[in-house]
Amino acid sequence: MTARERPGASAFVYPWDVNGDPRAPERIAALGVRQATLASAYHSTRALTPRHPRHRIVTARYAAVYYPAGERWAGRALRPYQAGDWAPGDAYAEAAEALAGAGLDVHTWVILAHSSRLGAEHPETSVVNAYGDRYPWAPCIAQPATRAYLTDLAAEAAVRPGAAGTELESLGWYGLQHLHAHDKTAGVGLGDAGQYLMALCFCPDCRDGYGGQGLDADELAAAVRRALEPLWRGTAADEGWPTVEKSLGGTVAAATRVWRDGRARTLQEAAVAAVRAAAPDGFQVLLHADPVAYHCGANAGVDPAHVLSVADGVVVPCAGGTDLLAPFAEHARADTVLAANFTVVSGMGGSPGTLAADAARARELGATELRLYHAGLASDADLAAVRAALR
Repeated sequence: MTARERPGASAFVYPWDVNGDPRAPERIAALGVRQATLASAYHSTRALTPRHPRHRIVTARYAAVYYPAGERWAGRALRPYQAGDWAPGDAYAEAAEALAGAGLDVHTWVILAHSSRLGAEHPETSVVNAYGDRYPWAPCIAQPATRAYLTDLAAEAAVRPGAAGTELESLGWYGLQHLHAHDKTAGVGLGDAGQYLMALCFCPDCRDGYGGQGLDADELAAAVRRALEPLWRGTAADEGWPTVEKSLGGTVAAATRVWRDGRARTLQEAAVAAVRAAAPDGFQVLLHADPVAYHCGANAGVDPAHVLSVADGVVVPCAGGTDLLAPFAEHARADTVLAANFTVVSGMGGSPGTLAADAARARELGATELRLYHAGLASDADLAAVRAALR
């Protein structure tokens, strides 16, 4: 039976959760999951490892690949960085072999448009906001060189030996939010509208793109800054996209979406096509996705009908509830994978004790599988709750 024919749950795992801990694979399999979604390319992080016999903290200092990068990168300015001592050598392959030995299907977990080291060393690749500030953690996905880099990274990091599929995260626009070093950005509540306005990019490629939609980039940037002023004063109301339309005008707001949505869709199409071209038959390709198309971040904002025509399915964030499943379920085919992603780490806001009820609700809304974030970060008590729920 192939991975695609085996519905069930998968746990997210880092290579350092497994390598050097001979008990880890069986412990993960004992949760009741049938799959491990193992990071092969990941952003910088500091991670707790509560059961590892050799360490308790792993510091991944920069975004990196966890395998030896291939010859395709020779002579290219934009190329993936090799991991340091937190995941040396072919750390992915070592962990994947151990997990497969415990009877688990192994899929790759690939982080794409999120790399602060790329932005630090190649600042021209970064999103530039309406004030001229660069976001080094957020590559601009409109730039041709960045798109080529992300497409090739998707293909290489996804299709690792023995992997039965992949999950592509951050395959879309990134904005202000999410995990830069010692973030101090919560002093003003931006809301959905503010996040979108702060995510609008004004690099040269995006300025030209707005021009192609009949917009003057300087006038647009000034309009964005005016629209953000009520936020800085603490007097803004947030109604999501309607607030963006009121702030910029409906025609202008729609034109920004035409440019940005088009760049995201074509990148997703190109990346998935590159993965399929490199992968064996039956290789499963999922995207981490949000059905609100103007949203930015790790779960890329998408049009559900479009993304399900491109990929085999989606992984949908459900930590705040299962409502985001419904728009995808409306467009799902009989073979579509609709994976509900639940945080099961209590210390990170997860609720492993309610996982059984949450999973039942997700199934009612069309979910076909579960994703559990994150087997390596959870306490023993959290893992015990997961085992009980999956029984």
